[in-house]
Amino acid sequence: MKWFESLLKWRDKHLTEQQLVLILAFLTGLGGAVAALVLKWLIHSFQHLLTFSFIDGANFLYLLWPAVGILIAGIYVRYILKDDISHGVTKILYAISQRKSIIKLHNIYSSVLASSVTIGFGGSVGAEAPIVLTGSAIGSNLGRKFRLDQHTMMILLGCGATAGIAGIFKAPIAGLLFTIEVLMLDLTAFSIMPLLISSVTAASVAYAVDGPKAMFSFNDVMDFNVDRIPFVILLGIFCGFVSLYFTRTTFLAEDWFKRIRNPWTKWVCGALFLSVSIFFLPPLYGEGYESIQHLYNGNNLEITENSIFHALVNFTGSDGIPNTQFLTLCVFIILLMLTKSFATAATNAGGGVGGTFAPSLFLGNFAGFLFAFVLNHLGYFTFLPTPNFAVMGMAAVMSGVMHAPLMGVFLSAELTGRFDLFLPLMIASCLSYGTIRIFEPYSIYTRRLAQKGELITHHKDKAVLTMLHLEDFVEKDYQVVSPDMRLGELVKLVSEARHNTFPVCEADGHFLGIVTLDDIRNIMFQSRLYNRMKVEDIMIGPLARIRPEMNMAEVMNLFDNTNAWSLPLIDQSGQYLGMLSKSHIFRSYRDMLKTFSED
Repeated sequence: MKWFESLLKWRDKHLTEQQLVLILAFLTGLGGAVAALVLKWLIHSFQHLLTFSFIDGANFLYLLWPAVGILIAGIYVRYILKDDISHGVTKILYAISQRKSIIKLHNIYSSVLASSVTIGFGGSVGAEAPIVLTGSAIGSNLGRKFRLDQHTMMILLGCGATAGIAGIFKAPIAGLLFTIEVLMLDLTAFSIMPLLISSVTAASVAYAVDGPKAMFSFNDVMDFNVDRIPFVILLGIFCGFVSLYFTRTTFLAEDWFKRIRNPWTKWVCGALFLSVSIFFLPPLYGEGYESIQHLYNGNNLEITENSIFHALVNFTGSDGIPNTQFLTLCVFIILLMLTKSFATAATNAGGGVGGTFAPSLFLGNFAGFLFAFVLNHLGYFTFLPTPNFAVMGMAAVMSGVMHAPLMGVFLSAELTGRFDLFLPLMIASCLSYGTIRIFEPYSIYTRRLAQKGELITHHKDKAVLTMLHLEDFVEKDYQVVSPDMRLGELVKLVSEARHNTFPVCEADGHFLGIVTLDDIRNIMFQSRLYNRMKVEDIMIGPLARIRPEMNMAEVMNLFDNTNAWSLPLIDQSGQYLGMLSKSHIFRSYRDMLKTFSED
């Protein structure tokens, strides 16, 4: 397009790179906010259309709509897009770890469409991961369009993620912290302003459209009393174990569904579990935010609406909540908490598109509510306001699941407007995070990449090694020698070779060992041995062998442990693939570290 080429020329003459990045950060924030608003509107429209005729009691349409939703989304993704768009946050982390920061163009709209159908029809997942992927796709593709370098594109990708969270939650601080804690993008003098601009822009647009009111409101606001701090400490530890349960069971369910190869069988299994779960436990329908609002309003019994538990839980007695009612509500909530992770996994495995962000908010609120509700019913302790503890539980579980305590604190405060709860929010979040870290070193987003050695971190050395790829360092110009080669021939080869190490292989390429210059230095000038000795007489086994599936951190550990300067790359069948040089890797490492550390 001629007009765009003219724009690029004008930009080269009139804008510095930093000025351009700030403008693109603003556009990314604007695009992320619009995408978030469109996604929320689509979800609410689908939900209203499908559930407005529901009546109190069991609704059998709960058995139909979720299955239809993940079927439509699955067909769209599998046969129209022909691409995998699930696990949006993990895809962003992977793009960053590969030092490419490239998100496909279709992710600007595909995640919005697929997730709106999935969630609007009742899929038990969240819209936040899809909108984060959408925002990141906007930032990434703007960077590519303006031909920016990878380092700058990484910042714009982070701007898109920030805008997605800020726009969908009206939470600018949480959006910024999400990028720092979850995406692990380092704050520098060059990156802080673009991230702030995107966050503020997205939140401002959301405020302008939806109004300044917090996402969740309270009928009665109760102040926090310091006498309740011991219970907040217990809540934090409890939520740490809840976070561990959610993380472990989510991966357990995902692993089980991965064993099913046929996509239609996956859909049947996922749809069956999801629909039956929602039929018995309606708060699992969609994001579950309406049920969370009931907890904040003190309408505890309304969470059972449209369920077979509704009649039991509305049984009234003479004094407060009778035991039957209390036990029924507790069992209902416990079943919700136990089932949520499996319902989320079934939604995604069955073909739906959504994230684990909203499920962790949902689980945290019910964990905090149940904690306070049970202690209040026992009557042996000071009164614990259930709405306040629901907010604390939300912050604590989110901090544990995502390994992001700061984001958990600020997002909970911004979602509810309860900034007066900062102290208990921080206590609960820190203890939950500390508890889960004992058992689970990675968040629900980073565990998949960590298992493959593709996770970028705030640790500079590890981050740089993550961005280096083994295949880029394989050298195939080493002189390969056969085991029956005479010493005289080898000496002649040494005089012409560029390297001091010679791989020894059979005719079919099977690796046998190596010969180094040091091994033959004391005999290479003894001509009487030239025809008497062969390579097989002097070759040795390598200090270690590198496998193609190893990551660069494992490769460098081999070099460090063996003090070798070159090691062979050997596949599982023993075939020689090439050599890796420690000096070559070090040169690239230094260059990458310099680039990675620049502001």
